[in-house]
Amino acid sequence: MTLEDALNELNAAFEPGRAEQMVSYHKQKRIVLGIPNTAINDITKGWRQALTVEERVTLADELWKTDVFEARIAAGKLLTQARIQDDSAVWALLQSWLPDFDSWAIADHACMAMQKRLVANPARLDEVAVWTTSDHMWTRRAALVATLPWAKLNNLKPEDQARRDQILSWAASYVPDRTWFLQKAIAWWVRDLSKHDATASRDFLVQHGAGMKPFARKEAAKYLKEPIEYPTLASVAQETAQDPEVETSDAGENAAPDS
Repeated sequence: MTLEDALNELNAAFEPGRAEQMVSYHKQKRIVLGIPNTAINDITKGWRQALTVEERVTLADELWKTDVFEARIAAGKLLTQARIQDDSAVWALLQSWLPDFDSWAIADHACMAMQKRLVANPARLDEVAVWTTSDHMWTRRAALVATLPWAKLNNLKPEDQARRDQILSWAASYVPDRTWFLQKAIAWWVRDLSKHDATASRDFLVQHGAGMKPFARKEAAKYLKEPIEYPTLASVAQETAQDPEVETSDAGENAAPDS
């Protein structure tokens, strides 16, 4: 399949009037075609079934380089698969996209592909650790979004408990950063953790919650049954309860699942 073939297939799925809505919602300056996520799911599922891993890596790279909104999302979906026999080229390509992340929807779909590769080879968390000190906010954020599988594990083996503890330490290191998307990522990780280890989620919030922005603190504690009394909220007393109006959904939470 050529890049032209792929773009033609994507273009054929556009819905009139949808592009304008998506540009406003996702705050995009790049080209937006106006294709629903469900259609991209169906198209990329067909591509995954028809193409070899090598062909998928080549096409994903070409789609990403177009800088078209839906093409970049399709590139991430094309590489989202649990079992890939030799995934080194896939992992390398996914990492190469990190500096280009500038939109939660695009970044989160790419991170969903990263999640599969990290679960397949947890030793790659050593590489992810480097992301946490990047000057690029979206790269730092990806370290949490790409590691969400460790928030959702039950009955952890000792090595996975150590990995979870490491990722929580990354989240804790982000708390002083007031960037909305980083605060949202912390909340997302701790909230998902609370469904599987409420004690660990509560412990994190008792220790670090007072330093989080109010919306993130509330979101992180959403599923905890008992309210948390924080040691002090004096450091955030000057923050307003109303945060800047940005999108509060996450692709990983709302995107139609890939098979």
